[in-house]
Amino acid sequence: MSAVTKSAAPSRRGRPGRGRLGWNLLGLLVFVAAGFPVYWMLNTAFKPAKDAIDPDPHFFPGTFTLENFSRAFDVADFWGPVGRSLVVSLAVVLIGIVVGMLAALAISRFAFRGRKIVIVGILAVQMVPLVAMIIPVFLLLNDLGQYDRLTGLIITYLTFILPFTVWTLRGFIVNIPRELEEAAMVDGCTRTGAFVRVVFPLLAPGMVATSVYGFIQAWNEYLYALMLMSQQNQTATVWLGNFTTKHGTEYAPMMAGATMMAVPIVILFLLVQRKMAAGLTAGAVKG
Repeated sequence: MSAVTKSAAPSRRGRPGRGRLGWNLLGLLVFVAAGFPVYWMLNTAFKPAKDAIDPDPHFFPGTFTLENFSRAFDVADFWGPVGRSLVVSLAVVLIGIVVGMLAALAISRFAFRGRKIVIVGILAVQMVPLVAMIIPVFLLLNDLGQYDRLTGLIITYLTFILPFTVWTLRGFIVNIPRELEEAAMVDGCTRTGAFVRVVFPLLAPGMVATSVYGFIQAWNEYLYALMLMSQQNQTATVWLGNFTTKHGTEYAPMMAGATMMAVPIVILFLLVQRKMAAGLTAGAVKG
C-alpha cells in the first residue's frame, strides 16, 4: 500500500508542471498570432515591391531596401496627415482625461439623484456601433458648421472615448480607500486638497493607462475620419488609402507608411510603460 502511495506522489507533482507547460504553449500561440501581423508589416515594408506581390511569399526577406519609405513620402503628403492625427489625438486625450476624471470622481465619491442612470448610460453608449451613428453625426456637424474641421472630428471622437475614460477611471477611483481622503481632511485638508495630495498621486498610473488607450483609439480611428474629413484635411489612417488606386494596391509602400504610423504609438509606450503597468495592476486589485 505504501509503495502504491509513493508511486502516485510523483504523478501528482507532475500534473502542475504539465498544466504550466500547456498554459505556456497557449501564451506562445497567442503571442505568435498577435505578433505575426506586425512582423509581416515590417517584413513587407523592407522588401522590394515586386517581392511583396510574389505568389510564393518568403517569411524572411532576402533583400532589404528603403525604397518603399521613399515611395510612401512621394505618393502624398505624409507630415500633414500625421500632424493632424497628432493634434486630434492629443486634444481628445487631454479633454477626455480632464472631463473624464471629474465625472468619474463624481460618480465614485458622491451620491446624487440619477447616479445609476448615468452609469447605465455610460455603458449603453459604448454598446452602440460607431457605424450606426455616422449619418446623425454627419447631419449634426453639418448643421453646426463643423464638417471637415478638426474641432468637429475631436468632438466626434469624444463621444465614444469619453465614456470609456469615465468608466475606466471610475474603476481606479473606487479602488482607492475613502479613509485616505477622510484622514487627510481630519488633518486639515479641504476636499480639493485631499484629492490633490492623496487621491491624484494614486490615480496617476491609472490616468496614464487610460490616456494611452484613448490615444490609440483616436490615432487608429478610420471610419469617421474618412466620412467627415475631405482629402485636404485627411488624417494618417485615411492617408494610407492613397496607395490603393485604379491600377491596384502598392502593398510594400503601404506597409512602409503603416510602419511609420506605428512609430508614435511605440514611442508613447516606451515613455509610459512603467506607469502603464502600474496602472493596469492598480486597476485589478481592490484596496
